[in-house]
Amino acid sequence: MHLPLPEYQYLDESGTDDHNMSNRFVGEVYLPECEEPLLKPDKRRFVLFPIKYHEIWRMYKKAEACFWTAEEIDLSNDIRDWNHHLNDNERYFISRVLAFFAASDGIVNENLVERFSNEVQVAEARSFYGFQIMMENIHSETYSLLIDTYIKNSAEREFLFDAIETIPCIKHKADWALRWISDRRSTFSERLVAFAAVEGIFFSGSFASIFWLKKRGLMPGLTFSNELISRDEGMHTDFACLLFSHLRRRPHPDIIERIIRETVKIEQEFLTAFQRCSASGLIGMNAQLMCQYIEFVADRLLVSLGNTKVYNAKNPFDFMEMISLQGKTNFFEKRMSDYAKANVNYTNPLARGGLAEFFL
Repeated sequence: MHLPLPEYQYLDESGTDDHNMSNRFVGEVYLPECEEPLLKPDKRRFVLFPIKYHEIWRMYKKAEACFWTAEEIDLSNDIRDWNHHLNDNERYFISRVLAFFAASDGIVNENLVERFSNEVQVAEARSFYGFQIMMENIHSETYSLLIDTYIKNSAEREFLFDAIETIPCIKHKADWALRWISDRRSTFSERLVAFAAVEGIFFSGSFASIFWLKKRGLMPGLTFSNELISRDEGMHTDFACLLFSHLRRRPHPDIIERIIRETVKIEQEFLTAFQRCSASGLIGMNAQLMCQYIEFVADRLLVSLGNTKVYNAKNPFDFMEMISLQGKTNFFEKRMSDYAKANVNYTNPLARGGLAEFFL
């Protein structure tokens, strides 16, 4: 059984019960959640047309145009790099990153199936969630295939597949996300922020570490899958921010900041937990720089949620900026010629400058 979420959601700064709704919400502060337009049952929710929420529908069509499958990832050249070009510290770090990813997509899907898809009543948003569930399954399959390909020792492989129980810092991240799924006192808007942070912050350091391998020209199958998955997850985070912008009653900025600060702390603990590889094995990508990058990404998410920056951190990884630029100019031109279906009106999902920009 998971422990209850921290009481900061329900107590004011003095530690007493928060009876003043304005301390918890902004916008239409006293609007009951059941009256929130996105969450209010509508007899037309089973029919898509006519489209009412055009921005949400466009985001769904963007996601649809970016469909891919695990079979498209070529891992034939990765084994050579894994065995001969990575050192022990690098293999240790990357294997833990993959272990976290292998479980995390299942946790995201648990939330989508158990909570968000049931709560959101808008057909356009439900379409996106349905597609996201499928893509998270593909992500999970891909990460499992990566572990299965790279890790030949069966005991180590099982250890990594069970990472949310066997590796404490991964368990900490998983438990934090799972508690939001089971919590019945938090509002949809608070949980929307929490899972934007899961996909926007908990994933960001791990994505960056794999992109660092791309900078070195290593592990082409892994790094290509990382491009595809990080693009998808950036889009999912942008979608959460888009839904958030449609809410008429939103969490108070102080609550948003506290949720984001908590995820930053947990993610930084995750990255520094592997100090032996971060300090000595990943040249140019040590724990301090990784923690700074997490703060940079967190500031971006805060701004996307209508808050102000709290860390004012600069991006310490120039290669992430380069990859972002390359993603805009080359990646989509190449991949969308392969992926985009003839009947999909596709628009580059990076064009609006969302968080996906900094994951690809």
